[in-house]
This record gives sequence, C-alpha cells and structure tokens, in this order.
Amino acid sequence: MAGTTPFWLDDAAESATHRDAGRGGAAVIFDFFGTLTPTTPERVWDEHAARSAAPLGIAARAWRMALNTSFPERVTGRLGDLPATFRELARRLGLDPGEDAIAAACAARMSAQRELFALRDGAVDVLAELRVRGLRLGVLSDCTVELAVTWPQLPISALVDARVLSCDVGRRKPDPELFQLIARDLGVPPWDCLYVGDGGGNELSGATGCGMRAVMLRAADWDDNVTHAREDGWAGLAVPSLTAVLALV
Repeated sequence: MAGTTPFWLDDAAESATHRDAGRGGAAVIFDFFGTLTPTTPERVWDEHAARSAAPLGIAARAWRMALNTSFPERVTGRLGDLPATFRELARRLGLDPGEDAIAAACAARMSAQRELFALRDGAVDVLAELRVRGLRLGVLSDCTVELAVTWPQLPISALVDARVLSCDVGRRKPDPELFQLIARDLGVPPWDCLYVGDGGGNELSGATGCGMRAVMLRAADWDDNVTHAREDGWAGLAVPSLTAVLALV
C-alpha cells in the first residue's frame, strides 16, 4: 500500500454524498473475534494458557503474562511462526525447551485456539444471506498466526471474498492501511463498506476515519469479552446480533 494512491480517493465528493445518505453499501466487512465468534471470558484465556504452558514446564501465570506482553509482536507477525514464537517467549523466561516440548506446547495452543474459532450461532447464515443479496464480504482481524494457519478450514472461508489478517500484513487496528487494504481487495471504495465489530482495537473509529460506515455488535456476551482498547464509549450505531446487520444493507 505504501506509495500507492487508493482508487477511491479520486472522487471525494461522491464519498461524502454516500456517507451522508447512510447507504448500506456494496460490501460488509466483519471483525472476527467477538464478532463472528462469541466473546472469550478471562477464565478461558487462563485455562488455555495453562494448557500450552504445561509441556514447557512453565507456570501458567508466567506463561499467560508472556503471551499478554508479547501480543503486540505476535499480532503483527514479528515473532515468526508458532514454534519460533514459543521458543522466543520461553527464552525470555530463561528457559530453553527441547523440540518435543515446543511441539507439544504448539499442539496444545492450536487445539485451544481452534476452540475460539467456533462461530456465533447464525454467523454462516448471515454471511450466506449477504452473498445472496450480492454484497461483497470481507474479514479484517487483529490476530496471531494460529488463525492464519486455520483459516482455510473455517466454514466461512468459502463465503468471504477477501481477508486481511494483522499477522500477515504487519499492522494492527486502527491503522488506516488495514481498512484501505480490505476495501481495495474487495474492489469497493470505503464509503461503500459497512464495517461490523465489537469495538476492540479502536476499530470502529478506524473504519469511520477511512470513510466506512461502522456499527458496533453489542451482543448479549459483550460485557464478558476480554479485548484490547475496546471502544466502550462508542456513540454510533449498535446492533444486538449479527442477524440485525441484515437490516442495515
């Protein structure tokens, strides 16, 4: 994206007109965690950390802290693949686990992460209905390498026209280049995109800052979610379910 002028910037007047009209747009972009998936309570993160800590011989609390503090690096792919990441985190804790321990810890981590990739009830149906209506669909997620590896196996992968994962592109929300990139990959200007997310990572402000229409998914489990920099004070549009998104397009 660096040094490239986005195709939609050639007509700022049309952009303003579309935003003012409140159109649903030609594309819908979804956040992944806490939006297409249920929220993840604190106790689940603790339990999952314990599962990958055990093969390494590391105390669960210390491993959870290492995962938390390294999140900015992991979410932008700076620590490499999962084995390389775990080797580096163990090194920071003063340990040098063998290859068998690393492999077992990675297997435990992947198993735990796949549990978090389970979709909300109705998510597949909503995406399928949006496709029937002729809308382009995108997913924009702040995520670590586990989601990138598992993506082809997810039931929504065949329904999504474009995905942008932070660990693949080295940027995280609310970096405007992420929103510009997903719009470009969809072949749709930002003002013709509806962005749906739970508000983590200041994503709703990031989307609107790039000209998208943004809506917060504030589902029944929203209060239980553990996420970074969530826009709890979001004053814009909010919906209580993914199904309610269908009324916006």
